[in-house]
Amino acid sequence: MAKSPSHALGQIVGYAMEQAFYQMLLPVAEEFSLFLDRQGPRRSRGTKKKVTWIDDHGNNHDLDFVLERNGNADQQGVPAAFIESAWRRYTKHSVNKAGEIANALVPLRRTFRYERPFLGALVAGEWTQGGITHME
Repeated sequence: MAKSPSHALGQIVGYAMEQAFYQMLLPVAEEFSLFLDRQGPRRSRGTKKKVTWIDDHGNNHDLDFVLERNGNADQQGVPAAFIESAWRRYTKHSVNKAGEIANALVPLRRTFRYERPFLGALVAGEWTQGGITHME
């Protein structure tokens, strides 16, 4: 990928947004005794840093946040919520990003239908109505 100052800025904003969302989700996790997983070290993942869940067709889905029942640093729990986050600097490609989010969350809802996890997308920035409608 080209080294662009605007791309670097977008990454910084995205990381800051993820950190802010983490701080907002942490009290929810504590209130309901859930483990809040996000990208980074976790003993149960070994050397992997990404939060990856596998759907019933064997496809991997990297997620921003997962709230788990009975999960901890050493053991993956049962999913209570799958949450993606995204920031768009401008509306171009917002429908595509919405599709990526839906394509990660919907198969996991089908896979874990008996656990009935919440599916969520925390989005900010500029989004077209088509992108928002696609996510809904």
